[in-house]
Amino acid sequence: MAATPPLLELSGVRVAYAAIDAVRDVSFSLERGQIGCLLGPSGCGKTTALRAVAGFEPLLAGEIRLEGRVISRLGLTLPPEQRQIGMVFQDYALFPHLSVAANIGFGLKSANRSARVAELLALTGLDTSANKFPHELSGGQQQRVALARALAPRPELLLLDEPFSNLDTELRERLSLELREILKAANTTAILVTHDQHEAFAIADVIGLMNQGVIEQWDAAYNLYHRPANRFVADFIGQGVFVSGKVLAGDQVQIEFGQLAGDIPLPCHQGCDACGKGCSVDVLLRPDDVIHDDASPLQAEVLRKAFRGAEFLYTLRLPSGREVLALVPSHHNHAVGEKIGIRLEVDHVVAFAQVAGAAR
Repeated sequence: MAATPPLLELSGVRVAYAAIDAVRDVSFSLERGQIGCLLGPSGCGKTTALRAVAGFEPLLAGEIRLEGRVISRLGLTLPPEQRQIGMVFQDYALFPHLSVAANIGFGLKSANRSARVAELLALTGLDTSANKFPHELSGGQQQRVALARALAPRPELLLLDEPFSNLDTELRERLSLELREILKAANTTAILVTHDQHEAFAIADVIGLMNQGVIEQWDAAYNLYHRPANRFVADFIGQGVFVSGKVLAGDQVQIEFGQLAGDIPLPCHQGCDACGKGCSVDVLLRPDDVIHDDASPLQAEVLRKAFRGAEFLYTLRLPSGREVLALVPSHHNHAVGEKIGIRLEVDHVVAFAQVAGAAR
């Protein structure tokens, strides 16, 4: 029996504007019911990639397939309305003169319209708002109406372009979790575009971190954080600093704190020989790698502190002058200038070929 193809598959996709590549050699796939995310800074190409999937941008190279059927390639761009793809835009694009129920049911055939609208009102928690108009709703409710309307015709794929960009931080965090629950309940395959890694982590099963038109790493959030493929991923995802290290053996690195050991994916230098004994590397330390320990002989000075409710994010200076970050429970309220004991607890050692001036 032949294997079922992914619901969505991009292979070597290239899109350019005025001979300048906006997206190049982008490849990834999504299985049915999976939620993907294109994450990255402004101008990285994530929205262009989404528009190519939607059918708004032609390809100069590569292919886009939906359920094994080619919907885009050089010389072929299936119109958006023939792709069975739904889209939720940044501004929601609701009809102001129509009620919530009418917005959701817009374009549906009358035969099953009422039942489908009722189903989506329940799914999105809008049952009591069916007869209200968009201007009577909060931003979060409007976002759910737009989502319900996009889901109404049962698209094969749903695209969401920065769906929370107009909402405040607290509401964005709550709606991110709600959105994932709604998409999973509907068994909807979706792609989200965002610059906010917290949104990506909350919603997506798999994330593609984009930079200058390419995907640097397509992976689960856990691996992007703990096993970044390169320096760009390590810098963009989470927080951390690089400290200089020296390789002692294939699975041991010496840094200022002491020795790190374990399954260390040591880099290659100059694209050739694997980094061996005596090789200089930069080791990534996350704030959760640095533990506050009053009994530790290693002392660090508190340079800055940021209160986060349950914890402080401390910027600490080591005796060498090197700075590191540490997450510390907030009942340990230390003053700037105070010295505290710290130790390392590193489960995932991440090392990169040393670049002059990169360790900080």
